[in-house]
Order: sequence, then C-alpha cells, then structure tokens
Amino acid sequence: MIVAGVGCRRACPADAIVVVVRRALALAACEAAALAAPAFRADEPGLRLAATALGLPLAIVDGAALAAVQPRCITRSARAAETTGFASVAEAAALAVAGPGGILLLPRIASGQATCALARGRAP
Repeated sequence: MIVAGVGCRRACPADAIVVVVRRALALAACEAAALAAPAFRADEPGLRLAATALGLPLAIVDGAALAAVQPRCITRSARAAETTGFASVAEAAALAVAGPGGILLLPRIASGQATCALARGRAP
C-alpha cells in the first residue's frame, strides 16, 4: 500500500494538491491507495476535493501520530516547525498512515502551496 502524505498552506486549492501528488506518484512510478493529511488541516476544502479528484480515501492524522513518526522523517522545515509544531508534515502523515513497518518511498517534494511525500506500508 502506497500512502501519499500531503502538507499544504491554508486555503490551498485542490488543483495544487492534485498536481504535487501526481508529480510524486510519477517520480516514484507507483499508484497510491490513500491520501493522508494532518488533523490541523482537516477543515481545508481543497484536501477533500483533491482526494475526490484523485479517487483516493482521505486519512486524517492526529498530532500524536505525527509526533510519533517525526524521528523517521528525512526532510525538516524550520517554517513548518514554526507554523505547525512539526518539522515534517507530508512525510509524517504518509509514514503514520503506512503504519509501524512503513518506509519512506519518496521524501517530501514541494509545488506551490502543497507538499507531498510517499510511504509504503502494509494494506490494512
């Protein structure tokens, strides 16, 4: 199972999320089974619209799960840490949903207002 973890700015349009997710999937030459995003962005309409456009279920990841996988994240952003409390959002969301044995398949890439990282885990 491949999980596309997403980070985005407030009011990020769905098309920006779709673009970065499709780019990540093309770079890794794979298909995703789920889209994962942090709970502090759960109210963003762009996330739900992007999940629908991509045909993927949206998994919302709580703060405790994001914090638990921070040590396994490769990419760290001082800006993200300052604004969200997490140095890695997209990678953490992907790893959290991929589960304990999940591995980072593609570190965070950025495009405009959104970021995406891919993790491989076991199917639920």
